[in-house]
Amino acid sequence: MDEKWQKLKQWIEQSNRIVFFGGAGVSTESGIPDFRSENGIFMTMNEYGFSPERILSHSFFLSNPEIFFQYYKKNLLYPDAKPNKAHKALAKLEKEGKLRCVITQNIDDLHQRAGSKKVLELHGTLYQNYCTKCHKKFDLEYVTNQEGITKCDACGGIVRPDVVLYEEGLDDNTIMEAVDEIAKADMLIVGGTSLNVYPAAGLIRYYNGNKLVLINKSATQYDKSADLIISDAIGNVLGTIIGISE
Repeated sequence: MDEKWQKLKQWIEQSNRIVFFGGAGVSTESGIPDFRSENGIFMTMNEYGFSPERILSHSFFLSNPEIFFQYYKKNLLYPDAKPNKAHKALAKLEKEGKLRCVITQNIDDLHQRAGSKKVLELHGTLYQNYCTKCHKKFDLEYVTNQEGITKCDACGGIVRPDVVLYEEGLDDNTIMEAVDEIAKADMLIVGGTSLNVYPAAGLIRYYNGNKLVLINKSATQYDKSADLIISDAIGNVLGTIIGISE
């Protein structure tokens, strides 16, 4: 274990109110592609003639629901993905009373399946769905069992994923809670994100401590503000330090 990894391990041992802020890179080790890397979801060609950002927008969902659901079900759903070492390490830290919460930009439910209890999902989750007409709630299995546009079994309305689409704002209560947790943290670990997606990325500016750790394969615009930078896969780093074997 090199010097940077040793320092991270020491800081974790010394801290009792850690907050983790994560992005798509946390789940790539579970086989879920990110969005904007070379092989990311948004970089692959699609047959619809629209950009992924356009398809996954609020206005497109309303005007072209058939294409929206075809693209969404084909490209965003990975129900067989399993939590990796990063998810398991964070759940272990929470159980030990060291980690206060996970703040994630991901929508894949892997933190919860690894055992994390307090997860603030900035962009919502694919595992909760609701009818846009009567607001009845549905799980992911209900969605995957239907082809094409998912319809409500109670009123026939369209059932959409409870995620933040382009042109939609983040949930105010989730943002306020995330800001509060970050501001009170004695250590902030940021992992698996290039910190390019706003407003979520701007939340780390509320951290007031001196243990800002960035763990990411590539550089971020916040590198100059970090107290420790580790350029590696988040699962490899946390799994090794926390002692997760698989």
